[in-house]
Amino acid sequence: MDPILEVSDLHIRYRKVEAVHGASLRVGAGQIVTVIGPNGAGKSTLLNAVMGALPAYGSASGRVSYLGQDMAGIPVEGRVARGMCLVPEKRELFASMSVEDNLVLGAFRRKRAGDKRFLDQMDVVYDLFPRLRERARQEAGTLSGGERQMLALGRALMAKPQLLMLDEPSLGLAPLIVREIFHIIDRLRETGVATLLIEQNARAALQVADYGYVIETGEVVMAGPAAALAGDPKVIETYLGLARRAA
Repeated sequence: MDPILEVSDLHIRYRKVEAVHGASLRVGAGQIVTVIGPNGAGKSTLLNAVMGALPAYGSASGRVSYLGQDMAGIPVEGRVARGMCLVPEKRELFASMSVEDNLVLGAFRRKRAGDKRFLDQMDVVYDLFPRLRERARQEAGTLSGGERQMLALGRALMAKPQLLMLDEPSLGLAPLIVREIFHIIDRLRETGVATLLIEQNARAALQVADYGYVIETGEVVMAGPAAALAGDPKVIETYLGLARRAA
């Protein structure tokens, strides 16, 4: 099966500093693929380059192919229109607007494109996140951290993306809420959307992912099925916080 996303030999520079060195990865249809690694390794930089959202002083070379099309020269808006969606680390909700209005805004691109069924994902989102249904009239700024992350995910799904990219969805959340968020990410398979997950919480990420990549100082140093990575002694020692297994 052809991949939804294929990144080949991607180099990313911020002025004179190269932050990512020759990274390559693939995301298949309906897959959850995770990129794990320490803080500052280049995970979010990689995601922003895929989305075409590098800052003005950043540049990228290599190939980003989405649904078989080279994304070179296509701006963020064009990538969104093709079905790519990024949930950034800061979530970027409209705090003074209601939960439901935030969700409706997620479907704005579909409405503008003339899709008369642009709100058809509302019930799907509310089924995934029952708490959002309960708080539909509540201002987004009054939600808890976990609820804000649910809303950010739900708003992204309203666009009916083919590729959903999540940047550190567990950041700043209590352990109980982290488990709930990752349970929901696991359920995203039911929607058919492919998911690229950037995450420092390697244990949780590898539990839900089908395939994983390990990035260190801007280089992909390991890759394989998530279950295999979770059992690898180096990953266990470095990222899962466990003692080295006996030889």
